[in-house]
Amino acid sequence: MADQKIEKLYFPISEVSEITGLKQYVLRYWETEFPSLRPKKNRAGNRTYRQSDIDTILNIKDLLYTQKYTIDGARERLKSGKTQVGQGNVESEKYRQVLTNVKAELISLLKSMDN
Repeated sequence: MADQKIEKLYFPISEVSEITGLKQYVLRYWETEFPSLRPKKNRAGNRTYRQSDIDTILNIKDLLYTQKYTIDGARERLKSGKTQVGQGNVESEKYRQVLTNVKAELISLLKSMDN
């Protein structure tokens, strides 16, 4: 059986928190402040984020933390459609996390070889 890359359609808030580097309470708060961020909820009432929701979160994070917009300013900027981080940043973040893990494993191996 050939290996096929299966991408997830929905992400729980815990995974979105890891991917974006934000606390879960921040994600919940942003839902109240940004109309464009409205993840669906499953039958159990848990938030289910799609890739487009994650892209929106990364846009908001960039506006607030990097470009130093206020929440009102970021909301207006998103409404105007003049910002789009896109999927590249999610992928970059995933690759960064993988590389960080590989680096930690390599350091561990080097230390064990020294002993």
